[in-house]
Amino acid sequence: MTHIDRGFDLGVTLLERTLFLKLWGMPLIVLWLLGGSVYLTLRMGFINLWGLGHALAVLRGDYDDPDEVGEVSHFQAVATAMSATVGLGNIAGVAIALQLGGPGAILWMTVAGLLGMTTKFTECTLAQQYRIVKDGQVLGGPMYYLSQGLAERDLKPMGQLLAGTFAILCMVGALGGGNMFQANQSSMAVASLGVQLHWSWLSDPRVYGLILSLGVAAVIIGGLQRIAQVASTIVPTMVGLYLSAALWIVFHHLGDIPTVMGQIWDAAWHPMAIEGGIVGVMVQGLQRGVFSNGAGTGAAAIAHATTKNPEPVREGIVALVEPLIDTVIICNLTALVCLLTGVYQPGSRVSGIELTTTAFAAEIPAMTWGLAIIVCLFSFSTIIACFYYGEACWRYLLGERGLIVYKLLYILGCFGGTIIGLDTVIRFSDIMIFALGIPNMLGLLLLSNQVARSLDKYWQTLRSQPLSHSPHDGPPAAKL
Repeated sequence: MTHIDRGFDLGVTLLERTLFLKLWGMPLIVLWLLGGSVYLTLRMGFINLWGLGHALAVLRGDYDDPDEVGEVSHFQAVATAMSATVGLGNIAGVAIALQLGGPGAILWMTVAGLLGMTTKFTECTLAQQYRIVKDGQVLGGPMYYLSQGLAERDLKPMGQLLAGTFAILCMVGALGGGNMFQANQSSMAVASLGVQLHWSWLSDPRVYGLILSLGVAAVIIGGLQRIAQVASTIVPTMVGLYLSAALWIVFHHLGDIPTVMGQIWDAAWHPMAIEGGIVGVMVQGLQRGVFSNGAGTGAAAIAHATTKNPEPVREGIVALVEPLIDTVIICNLTALVCLLTGVYQPGSRVSGIELTTTAFAAEIPAMTWGLAIIVCLFSFSTIIACFYYGEACWRYLLGERGLIVYKLLYILGCFGGTIIGLDTVIRFSDIMIFALGIPNMLGLLLLSNQVARSLDKYWQTLRSQPLSHSPHDGPPAAKL
């Protein structure tokens, strides 16, 4: 372990002991996010299920108005938000969940994704309601709905405290899970490819770290619109290629799917040799699920606040698609590939991106190259999208003052992530991302009645208008 690793590991250990206190073996922060998601799902009348049809209609552009205030389209906002979530959490994160929690962790990861759909709806609706336009630029996110929304409820001091806390945590969190973890895992994929090709320069993480840092620097200087343009190009292409390869493998093992699904179900309730038993399996699945889709952390709301949209609830309904694609579909396909190919073995030391790469390459040899490229592009899109989140929080706290300092720190973080050990990077990433859920989820719960009323009003208005594309009838928000 290098001196950099030792120092970073010590700092992470101190943060971990502070933020990951446990109750009955379950980290309190996981219980907090899970409990909040369950409440919001009930309060919004299961919008995560009956709002899907309308969400797809909006994404198709049926309700777009180019003259509306905003900087990006619905699709670009979703692409930007998903570029910060669809990535190595779906590829490497699933493999890590399998290694630490066994196949049963996949069930709990899926539960986190389904519940996270309502959480995303709530936070992105609020982001639209409380966004502001300043000097022609649209600004929004948890910083604004926490400060302004709670001020309307005569909780101004609390709102300011929560908004400031969120902004600080998001700036640091973007450096961790949004930057260093991505750089670390994509570096491992490239290094593995370099070893196979006998290209020693490619297997040196410092070379890749330098190239990645320069690429990120070139994009983030362009601001949100360039980030959105890059994301809306990279994300659909990479998701399409990845899903095509995963579905091809799953199709060739159709007969084994019932056995694997039974294995996942049994391992979720009767884990073998997993630290912490069923609680340990749940923790790993829920942690990786939240890490994958970011629901409850509020980060995606920053991107959704900038869309051209006159209806806040409509943007929230669009946002709920993200955890469905990210966690419920892509993560489960990754898990099926690892299990159906037989590459995953309990107790194996192969983890993270190496496990997923081996699984894909076992069926499609070209994926040794292909997955390395996909991983690098996923990593790149996630890093640049998360930079925008951190930058927005910096602007909220300090304006334009010293912004270049944050940009330089972020670029250095890309390089640092390639040379720091995986275990430490994972722990730091989890801590930062979960910490965002403390102020954000509290704000969501306090403002949930307002969102539920807005949802009722929006749905009633849509059903009363002769629109060519009306949403499927759905129940109003539950009155709890």
